[in-house]
Amino acid sequence: MCEGELRLGMLMTNKLTLTGFGGVKLQGSVVGAEHDPAVLLVHGAAQSSLAWASVSQALVAAGRRVISLDLRGHGESEWPADGRYDYLAFVEDLRAVLAQLGTRPVVVSSAFGSLVAAGALAKDASTLAAGLIMLDLPTAFDPAQMALPSDPILLAGDGVDTSLWDSRWLQSFDPAGVPEQLASVAPAIGVPVLVISAAAQSADSAGAITDFLRHLPDAEFASVDATDRGAAETSGDALNALVLDFLERRQPRDAPEFRSGSDARTLRDAMGCFATGVTIVTTLGADGVPLGLTANSYTSVSLDPPLLLVCIANTSSSAAAMRVADRFTVNVLQIGQQPVSNRFASKLEDRFAPKDWAIGEFGAPVLDGSLCAFECEKHSITDAGDHFILVGKVLKASFEPRRDPLLYFRGKYRRLHFA
Repeated sequence: MCEGELRLGMLMTNKLTLTGFGGVKLQGSVVGAEHDPAVLLVHGAAQSSLAWASVSQALVAAGRRVISLDLRGHGESEWPADGRYDYLAFVEDLRAVLAQLGTRPVVVSSAFGSLVAAGALAKDASTLAAGLIMLDLPTAFDPAQMALPSDPILLAGDGVDTSLWDSRWLQSFDPAGVPEQLASVAPAIGVPVLVISAAAQSADSAGAITDFLRHLPDAEFASVDATDRGAAETSGDALNALVLDFLERRQPRDAPEFRSGSDARTLRDAMGCFATGVTIVTTLGADGVPLGLTANSYTSVSLDPPLLLVCIANTSSSAAAMRVADRFTVNVLQIGQQPVSNRFASKLEDRFAPKDWAIGEFGAPVLDGSLCAFECEKHSITDAGDHFILVGKVLKASFEPRRDPLLYFRGKYRRLHFA
């Protein structure tokens, strides 16, 4: 048993089997308390999750739940029969893994794994991960910088020797175009990022990393001394300190708390943990001019009689009209109506200028293409702090069963994910 296995073996680990791109079975391990913030470790080429032994120990000791993944064709993960090891396959593997975890971890990646992580988080980053730490990001694509040994390393696991990585990877992976892809995805990685590189690096490499950082929306850079290839394996306490410092600052272990009389922003963030749909409430003003506003405080109240409610801010420009309106419509938005939601949440004078609506059967505007439209008459109004609760009796409900909802969670639009 190698040192990596002995050190990792000190932690109580659970095996994890996940499904990657094309049904490839990916193996991993989980260590740490179930409800601690999660970190996903993604190794480099020609390595396995055992490369993270010392990092795993430090993270667990600091109160993190650590998930270590073996990439396809590496460690205990499946070596695909078709030998598919192109960049897209690795990227889609990681996206599939993140979708199956049931939490949004901070992804910590090394070398080739950093390329994979960048590609995976180039779309829907904030729905898949809470942050990204990239070690030894390759800026040139040759075997030396990809941290490839000359021969496969043999590991002993459960009494059976298995080679660490599938040598077909070298013949199958085509690095052409990956540098350009990396530069193009940087602006879309909408989570906090830390890039860590070896202190001794060429001017070309430093320049390429600086250019990459410049395009990231929220990025930091740090360097660490490494005795040879692979900072994750050789820099020890210095690397652990950088990783833990970033985690505590950007994804702290202790959850924020609101107590009566403290910062209202914290309470708003807490309220935002309840995922909702998005609605636009519409009515006609006294002069017959259509009015509307975006609201996600909507609830079904009763089926008999058929009642629903929406909560409307007293400061809304449409609040006065909503208070006196006898009829109104609650338009539940579908995934393609995010621009409509933004329009009604803005300061625009005429939110109804686009002709994407019509007067409904009961006299209030109905938006075209909505997931559902509830045409209502006013049932009651109750003042509640800085909002008022408008309860409506549903006169008519029409809906589109083939569309998916526009969702809102923690201050961002979301969409359903079908794993």
